[in-house]
Amino acid sequence: MNLKLYKPLCIFDLETTGTNIGKDRIVEICILKVNPDASRESKTWKVNPEMPIPKECSDIHGIHDEDVKDAPTFREIAPKVVEMITGADLGGFNSNRFDVPLLAEELLRADFDFDLSKFKLVDAQTIFFKKEPRNLGAAYQFYCDKTLENAHSAEADVMATFEVLDAQVGRYEDVPNEVAELSTFSTQNKFADLAGMIHFNENGHEIFAFGKYKGQKVKDVFQKDLGYYGWLQNADFPLYTKKVFTKIQLSSKF
Repeated sequence: MNLKLYKPLCIFDLETTGTNIGKDRIVEICILKVNPDASRESKTWKVNPEMPIPKECSDIHGIHDEDVKDAPTFREIAPKVVEMITGADLGGFNSNRFDVPLLAEELLRADFDFDLSKFKLVDAQTIFFKKEPRNLGAAYQFYCDKTLENAHSAEADVMATFEVLDAQVGRYEDVPNEVAELSTFSTQNKFADLAGMIHFNENGHEIFAFGKYKGQKVKDVFQKDLGYYGWLQNADFPLYTKKVFTKIQLSSKF
């Protein structure tokens, strides 16, 4: 194994009802937990999203309403997911922009806290795009000399992603093999939240990336317009973004 791990790394992939982080739900999740000694364990769950799966999504991942009608809800499997990822770092393919934010939403809906600061995030897609701009199937062919069978199956995608990530570390001298450094290398933009609605300014302060206060410090806005905080909490924003707003709002009182 080319990767140098000091704690477990959980590579995971989600199949979902769509791409709206705030509204869509998981229909399948696979987690591959790779330990520092290179031993591995994997778990795959079909999930009842408690909403219809759009045909265009089923056409991609092959999971239909009938396939998950008797599956557990995410709330029911959430304790097992939390147990598996606790004490680990997280990785995936396009995971920083989609899988991690959506997983955070599902965990928060299920009343499990998700604290981004406890995880290093490694995105094999970002590394791939920096080195060989293509998709997962092409990455698998390029780095592993294999054809990706059953693409858009969570299990096939997550297994291929780990092999790609491990091969990337072995191929490039300037790609680090430790997760903390890989996390930095595979991060395109650093945001305060997962949806990219709260940015940092040059001094490291959280600022709005949208709306009438765009570019202004969140803490300053909350001090002068507390009603705006209330509006944000009642608006259709991702739960993790609301959590970050609440943390900033509480700190703005001091």
